Amino acid sequence: MVAFDYSAAGVTVREDIREAHRALWVHVAAAGTWWTGAERVAIAAESRAAADCGLCRERKAALSPAAARGQHDAWGGLSALAVDVIHRVRTDAGRLTRDWLEGVIAAGLSTAHYVELVGIVTMVTGVDFFARALGIAPFRLSEPRAGVPTRRLPPAARPGGAWVPMIAPEDASGPDADGYGDGGFMPNIMRAWSRVPAEVRMLRRLAATHYLAVEQIPDPTVRRALDRMQIELVAARVSALNECFY
Repeated sequence: MVAFDYSAAGVTVREDIREAHRALWVHVAAAGTWWTGAERVAIAAESRAAADCGLCRERKAALSPAAARGQHDAWGGLSALAVDVIHRVRTDAGRLTRDWLEGVIAAGLSTAHYVELVGIVTMVTGVDFFARALGIAPFRLSEPRAGVPTRRLPPAARPGGAWVPMIAPEDASGPDADGYGDGGFMPNIMRAWSRVPAEVRMLRRLAATHYLAVEQIPDPTVRRALDRMQIELVAARVSALNECFY
């Protein structure tokens, strides 16, 4: 078990944040919906490797990602297709396109595998950036745990406004309904992951710790240590720096 000891940062990190980070590490190391525990840890490790990848730096600097050719500085353990997707998501997400994703799917990576992969990359990167902001090294990843992916496709997921099938709030039922919480509200950024509900549940937990509980998002009066206007100013600035669509 990774301790998530932030004492080297010289600042106090709330226990609920540390507990959410521990929960994510356990979640990543376990067999998921479409990837094994070993594959999920490899996805996280590959995402970290992408940050220092020479090909990714060339692509990012090029007018088009297709202008740079070569091999990724890969961590290992995954297919070349999965490695390329991880590196693109991690280092150049602002230039991903629907045509690119359709090419990825045609090459053999299912939309469900893609959604789970994106979930792992983005959530682990968020925790790594949290550590970087505090001036400490990222925490080691947990050892993978044995187990078999559930391979469950939610029957309510349908093509819609995103590049991948999603569950509409009115269609959420049974084991998939808990991701929508009370009142059925779900931000589109979370709906986009609803083809793999297990990743939505983990994202909801992280969001409630670092930002707001999903149910609180529509309420402009909610506040934490910052008031809502301050929260949104920080969130908007971070989103802009990360080239977020929203």
